[in-house]
Amino acid sequence: MEQSPELTSDAPHPAGYILGIDHGTSGVKVALVTVEGQVVASGYEPTSMHLLPGGGAEQDPQDWWRALTTAVRRMISGAGVRREELLAIAVSSTFSTTVAVDAWGQPLLPALTWMDSRGAPIIQKIMGGFPSIDGYWIPGVLQWIGITGGGPELSGKDDIAHVLYVKHQHPEIYDKTYKFLGSKDYLNLRLTGEFAASVDSIMLFWVTDTRDINNVHYSERLIRRLQIDREKLPELKSATTRLGVLQAEAAADLGLNPGVPVFVSSPDHQTALVGSGAVRDFEGHICVGTSSWVECIVPFKKTDLFHSIASLPAAIPGRYQCINEQDIAGGVLPWLANNFLYHRNELRDQAPPEDIYSLLDAIAGRVPPGSDKVLFAPWLNGERSPVDDNQVRGALFNLSLHSNLDHVVRAFFEGVAFNTRWNMVYVEKFAGRRMDPYHLVGGGAKSKVWCQIYADVLNRTMRQVKDPMWANARGAALIAAVGLGRISFEDIPGLTRFEGEYTPNPSNRGLYDGMFEEFVHLYHANRRIFERLNRQ
Repeated sequence: MEQSPELTSDAPHPAGYILGIDHGTSGVKVALVTVEGQVVASGYEPTSMHLLPGGGAEQDPQDWWRALTTAVRRMISGAGVRREELLAIAVSSTFSTTVAVDAWGQPLLPALTWMDSRGAPIIQKIMGGFPSIDGYWIPGVLQWIGITGGGPELSGKDDIAHVLYVKHQHPEIYDKTYKFLGSKDYLNLRLTGEFAASVDSIMLFWVTDTRDINNVHYSERLIRRLQIDREKLPELKSATTRLGVLQAEAAADLGLNPGVPVFVSSPDHQTALVGSGAVRDFEGHICVGTSSWVECIVPFKKTDLFHSIASLPAAIPGRYQCINEQDIAGGVLPWLANNFLYHRNELRDQAPPEDIYSLLDAIAGRVPPGSDKVLFAPWLNGERSPVDDNQVRGALFNLSLHSNLDHVVRAFFEGVAFNTRWNMVYVEKFAGRRMDPYHLVGGGAKSKVWCQIYADVLNRTMRQVKDPMWANARGAALIAAVGLGRISFEDIPGLTRFEGEYTPNPSNRGLYDGMFEEFVHLYHANRRIFERLNRQ
């Protein structure tokens, strides 16, 4: 959930700062972070999303840069620090958002975001065949799993689907493309002039051999299978590698000194893991942002094809992580506010109040658990996991004459948690153990009400990480701090601070267990209806 955080700052720190940049779906957050992970100043600037027919979801990379430079300049001027105190820069950004750039680094098309599914028909054709299981040609997907650990999702929201969409629907742009970059790597290009990706940010291109976690490299076999051009893919580097230095032009835009080291860093999933402090084997964290995920480090390599989980490269060199991500989580609240409660028509012509999220939080907090048995399914943009289903849509179920808007508001909070529990079941099965407690980060983790709902619905203790909205920026900064040699990843658990701990309320156990069972049944009972209604 991307809210608009207020600018904050504390006293200058004599050891210097790392600029952590968190490019999210609806804006850019920036933070000055100490090498120990303390956020001492922060700022935010929103960006726009353009939803198009047929599953398109685009953003303008120039708008990202505008938001980044605006937020950094405002933060630096308000924080009272000297530019000479900046030790390094590190970027976190949305996973699976793809930019086609020319040899001069100029975008040739708007960025295709992680919500863009227009490449689905192409991926389904490539990955399909007989004999198949869940739409995958069995011999082909086994080859993919053996090399990468996973394979392209049929929903068409991975980077590789974006690349193939450009190749097939915009061949003239494909021919002009020098490199396809993830959004984190595009922003690094703007900062340094270097075309490169991290071994984790390239993952959803699904063309890397990850069998040796210490030697991740491109698979020529898979590149040939997809019929894409190897030279259009960036050089691969470790997240802790110094990529280059801040170029003069970028420094002028940001109001910073040129020459500041820029580290390769990682996408949002991986930086959130580091920023949450859950960096040891089988320590789970949950992020509640626009999307949401359940994630942990694992000491082995395996794949659960049926629930979209695999051991994939982490930001921590030489380590694997596993993750299950739901498509929309905290993002349901802006939708509720803008598309439902304050949709402008003949009935209402006013914008949501500035404190709309605080108001929704207060309403959810006063409604009894279970929302009078009203169920909300947050599948507004299809779903990624634990089911890969592009046709499923959101649902508000079991309304009665006794239901009112308060019940609906709390049901939105609970529905996101039910979906997270659905993901958690398969992540814990993959890990081979119950994980408890979980570290909770993201904008949704600011809400004490939501923290308690998560604890009750998941039946797990939730440890609310301090400054949860800044976990990605903090994680990126900590990756840079490791790259600088100031700390090690083993130091991070001892540097992590918590604002609160929420334990499950035993009196809600039966209620939420029963509602969760019906939540999952709601999907299985209606998925064919969704398919018929939403088939392209």
